[in-house]
Amino acid sequence: MKVERFVLGFVATNAYLLYDEQTKKAIVMDPSHHPEALLDRLKQLELQVEAILLTHAHFDHIGGVEEVRSFTGADVYLHQAEQDWLTEPSLNGSALFPMVPETICQPAEQILTGGETLSWLGKSFEVIHTPGHSPGSVSFFTDGMVFGGDVLFERSIGRTDLPGGNHAQLIKTIRDHFFVLPDDTLVYPGHGEITYIGTEKKENPFL
Repeated sequence: MKVERFVLGFVATNAYLLYDEQTKKAIVMDPSHHPEALLDRLKQLELQVEAILLTHAHFDHIGGVEEVRSFTGADVYLHQAEQDWLTEPSLNGSALFPMVPETICQPAEQILTGGETLSWLGKSFEVIHTPGHSPGSVSFFTDGMVFGGDVLFERSIGRTDLPGGNHAQLIKTIRDHFFVLPDDTLVYPGHGEITYIGTEKKENPFL
């Protein structure tokens, strides 16, 4: 399985493209505004996208959802606690920041609760509810990797000052679900550089 990162949108959000070179199957994760580079890559590789996964529904992680969904025909997966956020700018945060256009998407086709194990690209993806940054944040664990959205960053953590954020809950989420993973687990965050669980255990000043 190949993983490619695309830095998109108004606040440099990491969108990820996961794909299998043999089968040409793919997953898109957290497509932000202006996803042209991502769409161009899908065309170049002639990939068939099977799912659009959202770690959470803040505007910077959903801004490209409609363009990617229209191009691929794939279902959107989102946690139940934020299923209304796609359609409501006051919930997804786009109404709070003047430099961001109101972000309104159609509802997700697939609603997650956490605890699911889903299969794509010949891999099992474990869906874990990881709140704190937002109430419906989820992380996707697979094959020595975790795609955690805005939970854990390289030497930082997700902000908790937006509506629904909870600092104590975020710290508990990281300790209960991230720091129990092997040190060599790769962390693919919603912003910034890729890191390792072991690195964050040793060097993250917030933890």
